[in-house]
Amino acid sequence: MSENESGPTVPCPTCRKPVVYRTDNPWRPFCSERCRLVDLGAWADEEHRIAGDPAPPPPEDDPEAY
Repeated sequence: MSENESGPTVPCPTCRKPVVYRTDNPWRPFCSERCRLVDLGAWADEEHRIAGDPAPPPPEDDPEAY
């Protein structure tokens, strides 16, 4: 990551293009809305996951579980 007069430069998580990380960038840390939506789609398709133990199944006698 480099620092310039307008803010730090970071790689876009999707395409790796350098992006100035500033509050006036509506897509930060992404370079564009397209890259932001590509990443969102990957989460929706479960290509990205947060590591951890699987959630336990709900109790069968809990009507709120359905």
